[in-house]
Parts: sequence; structure tokens; C-alpha cells
Amino acid sequence: MTEPQPGAHMRAELTSQPETWATAADMRVAQGLLPAAGARIAVVGCGTSWFMAQSYAALRESAGLGETDAFAASESFVDRDYDAVVALTRSGTTTEVLELVDRIKGRVPTVGVIGDPDSPLVSLVDEAVLLPFADEKSVVQTRFATTALALFRAALGEDLTGAIEDATAVLAASDDAELRDAEQYTFLGRGWTVGLAHEAALKMRESSQSWTESYPSMEYRHGPIAIAAPGRVTWQFGEAPEGLAAQVEATGARFVQHPVDPMADLVRLHRVALDRAVARGLDPDLPRNLTRSVILDA
Repeated sequence: MTEPQPGAHMRAELTSQPETWATAADMRVAQGLLPAAGARIAVVGCGTSWFMAQSYAALRESAGLGETDAFAASESFVDRDYDAVVALTRSGTTTEVLELVDRIKGRVPTVGVIGDPDSPLVSLVDEAVLLPFADEKSVVQTRFATTALALFRAALGEDLTGAIEDATAVLAASDDAELRDAEQYTFLGRGWTVGLAHEAALKMRESSQSWTESYPSMEYRHGPIAIAAPGRVTWQFGEAPEGLAAQVEATGARFVQHPVDPMADLVRLHRVALDRAVARGLDPDLPRNLTRSVILDA
């Protein structure tokens, strides 16, 4: 039997994203389970899910649809009279998320956005939005995170046609070796893309054990630009602050900004991270020191 190639699951999953986004965008009944406009909510998750929570919170609040806070489940302040708490988790088994939802059960309405329909979280939450078609075999998340964000964006009234077309075009094109082989990466975002920047940095670290950092774009000039240098990449998700590209290029670093939907640009990063990992002899389906879900001993 032929041995699977390193990162085979991650490659199949990341390339399926346009399809899973389209499915999520059409889930009108499920979108209706999310907190209504005007509700004051908290969104919680761990790791990747926390970063997607940040993006959802920024989108919802900036659209004027209600105060929305995002927390790491382990550092959440949910006893603030929220109208609802949204818990995002691929596995539905993450200890910190389960403990938080159990603690507030019966006091604060909860909505779970979950990849595994057989997970214990499904029975704990008041409403469950299930995305089994976006669940993954690879430890490194790609499509579940972006599909959940696609669901959130569609629920906020966004038309994802352009994002899906951009992601399809990104996957049909190729990336240059210089982008894959950089010495160091810093990812930047503004508004809802700050969460994408943090997620991009995490993906590159998990997949290829690379030196990555991430910041809100306007914070980059408050210190982090000190490490910009030839052979390094500063990657902007979405619109960049005026003058930033020239300032980065003056250091000799490469400034990267693609004219596509930022979520589609994250798909590009997924592939760059995978290709970088494979080139280094690593398998991002089974990354060092990581498991599919963090389950802590009692």
C-alpha cells in the first residue's frame, strides 16, 4: 500500500475551502440560530477558534449589530450580563470550552459552532450549529476555521460570492519560492483581519516550526518593524495603512499584499505553510507537540 504523502490531509482540506464556504453561506436555518442583531454577546474559543472569534466580533460590532467581545475560553469574562455566548470549536472536546459552557449553563444562552456532531459540547449548549462537512483529519486546521467564519459573515448579511471566487482563483494559481522560503514572517491586519493575521502566524508556526509574529497593522511601526530585514516577509491581510509598504520595503524586507478577499488570502497562506513544511521534511498533519484537541487531565 502506498504511504500517504506528508500533509496529504491538509492539502485536500485547504483546497476544499471554496466548496465548504459555499455550503456554509447557504445554511440559512443554522445562521438563524446565531444571536440576533442587537444582542450583546461574547464569542469564545481556543487557538484558531479564538482568532476566528476575534474576526467575527470585529465584523459584527463594526456592522452595528450589537456589542461583541471575543475571548480565549481560558481567559473569558462571561459574567457580564451577556445576552448569549457563542462557543466555537472544531472538536467539541476542548477542555476550556467545555468547562466554560458547563459553568454558565442555565444562566446564559449558549450557541455552539462545532465540527464534530458527536462531541460532548453538542448536548451542553442550548443551540448547536454543526459543520461536519468542514471537519478535518489534519491536526492543523484550515477549512473548519474559515468555514465557520464564512457562516458568520453570511449570517451578518455578507455576500460571499466574491470571496469564494477569489479563493478559487488563488488555488488555481501558484506561489513563488521566495514567499515559501523566507527567513521570518510578520502578519498584519486591521479590523476583522487582525484575527486572520494571528491565525496566519499560528498556521505557519504549527505547520513548519517557523519564526512568525502578528500584530494590528498600525502597531507594527511601534517596535516590531525593528526586525524587518532582507529575506523576511511582512504580509498584510486587507488594506494597509498609508505609507506602510514603503517603510517596510526601505528595510529590505518584502511587503506582501494581495488584492483579494482577506479570507482568500488566508487560503494562500495555508498552502504556503504546507509547502514550506513539506520542503523542510515535516508533516503538518502530525505536527510536533500538537494534537487535534487539547483535553486536560482533571
